[in-house]
Amino acid sequence: QVQLVESGGGLVQPGGSLRLSCAASGSFFRVNFMGWYRQAPGSQRELVARIFSGGSTNYADSVKGRFTISRDDAKNTVYLQMNSLNPEDTAVYYCLVDGTEILTRRYREVWGQGTLVTVSS
Repeated sequence: QVQLVESGGGLVQPGGSLRLSCAASGSFFRVNFMGWYRQAPGSQRELVARIFSGGSTNYADSVKGRFTISRDDAKNTVYLQMNSLNPEDTAVYYCLVDGTEILTRRYREVWGQGTLVTVSS
């Protein structure tokens, strides 16, 4: 089974930066996209950014110009560079891999465990 391990969360001051990492391991997997989502207390989980197999990306309007999603295919890792952070960015951030297991040809969505980002005032 594919497993995702997230890292990079923590406490940061407004205006600061963090980089989140999500490393995938396990089964052979054909990726459709990898992405980042976040969930603040009392709110629904929302899309932050996605990067597709062909390299295209999309972002939530609230993070455009501040966040950048990227990947390292050799390391099976996706990153989220977060700049100019503000308190509204405080949330638990989850990574997602969406694709098909090569051996079984079955569609899978696999989530990371979540990492907390806190932006203090």
